[in-house]
Amino acid sequence: MFPQDVARRAFLKSVGTATALAAVSQFFPLKTATEVFAANAPLEKTDLKIGFIPITCATPIIMAAPMGFYAKNGLNVEVIKTAGWAVIRDKTVNKEYDAAHMLSPMPLALTLGAGSNPIPYTMPAVENINGQAITLSLKHKDNRDPKNWKGFKFAVPFDYSMHNYLLRYYLAENGIDPDTDVQIRAVPPPEMVANLRADNIDGFLGPDPMNQRAVYDNVGFIHILSKDIWEGHPCCAFAASKEFVTTMPNTYAALLKSIIDATAFAHKAENRKQIAEAIAPANYLNQPPIVLEQILTGTFADGLGNIVTQPNRVDFDPFPYQSFAVWILTQMKRWGQVKGDVDYKGVAEQVFLSTDTARLMKDVGLTPPSSKTKTIVVMGKTFDSSKPEDYLNSFKIKKAS
Repeated sequence: MFPQDVARRAFLKSVGTATALAAVSQFFPLKTATEVFAANAPLEKTDLKIGFIPITCATPIIMAAPMGFYAKNGLNVEVIKTAGWAVIRDKTVNKEYDAAHMLSPMPLALTLGAGSNPIPYTMPAVENINGQAITLSLKHKDNRDPKNWKGFKFAVPFDYSMHNYLLRYYLAENGIDPDTDVQIRAVPPPEMVANLRADNIDGFLGPDPMNQRAVYDNVGFIHILSKDIWEGHPCCAFAASKEFVTTMPNTYAALLKSIIDATAFAHKAENRKQIAEAIAPANYLNQPPIVLEQILTGTFADGLGNIVTQPNRVDFDPFPYQSFAVWILTQMKRWGQVKGDVDYKGVAEQVFLSTDTARLMKDVGLTPPSSKTKTIVVMGKTFDSSKPEDYLNSFKIKKAS
């Protein structure tokens, strides 16, 4: 479009960056639009608000504030503790937040209009991989076989969450229909342990620190880590509207670079205790540092009298593989959250912005993967992201269409 840099500058001066990007992004891929205008340009906005839920999945987004990762890239970011996922979604959609900590399925649901009006959203970075567990009430410590869980009441953080899909997958593989044999309801993560203590639920598939806090409070035990259902699964994410990405490309790039840099720091095991101290205070996770240390270091009490060592209980890898998105979409369709034909590949490419992430990973010393897809194995079953409908049709238990 702009064979000479002087032409690019003249065009920007005449119409303005926001207008130019809005126009160009209609005809070119999002990454092209951001690359055209982001080179060495000033930040469109430096004071930002990012909403987060107080869970360890948000570690890079939270720690980037007290540990200076945002400031290093010229940003003054206020990270705001938020009550629940529906509130996060609504405040981000209403532009009270510039961007947000979201569950990785949420930008897909927003883009498709599942559970809300359709709004194009992007997910340029995964916040954490693994980092969840099924935690049960201590009264069930002798009832470890999920085939015997008919009638159980479970909590998950949100309908559009990996927690919901992994719990449903685990139950269905053990012959339990999650829609008819048990009850599953959405409970904000900070309320999960209290509901377990009050005997309102039998268990939850939740994010940490809720699992470890249930052990710490002596009200629950860790039945299985989510990594033992799917090793390396995505959990939470950094998300922003397509409008934010296209109208504030330089701010977006600085924000994404800050978060990827923080994610690289969090990935290193030797930094985990320092991070636990940084995110423990009341304005962040409001948890005893020992609870966070057990989660982040992977050496923890399981509530059954054992000390377990699982270094990959939670890890931090920002790359948004598009095969992750396709798998999530199959489960959204499996459980009736989306109907009809789904453009799996098209939606994955639109929402999971792997190109920007790969470029910025290099900038902070990380090596991005060579492919946008990877092999996924869930409970021993391999998923081929090029054949999503075959995968979907292979399940015996699913919602009747």
